[in-house]
Amino acid sequence: MTDSAPASLPAPPYYAVVFTAVRTAGDDGYGETAERLLELAAEQPGFLGVDSARGADGLGITVSYWRDEESIAAWRDHAEHTPARAHGREHWYASFSLHVARVERSYGFTRPADA
Repeated sequence: MTDSAPASLPAPPYYAVVFTAVRTAGDDGYGETAERLLELAAEQPGFLGVDSARGADGLGITVSYWRDEESIAAWRDHAEHTPARAHGREHWYASFSLHVARVERSYGFTRPADA
């Protein structure tokens, strides 16, 4: 999540899971858990990449990309992800929303290094 470039993804179609959240005060193990979950997600079949940003006001948006809906469901039900989600509701998030979308088109731009 610290990479400053957008995720490198295959040609569509694929799925995007958009998680938007407002954090509560304090870390309470959030940073360590977020790092661990990202490592685990990257090991899951169907995981394609992630983009994430968080503002100083506590609002964060994380978009994870997946090959198919089965991969998303398997991640949702992962043995370590399930209790982390419950802990998040109880401790880390004041509010959140989650959206799953099928990506039909995608394009990007990278400025040449010599420009």
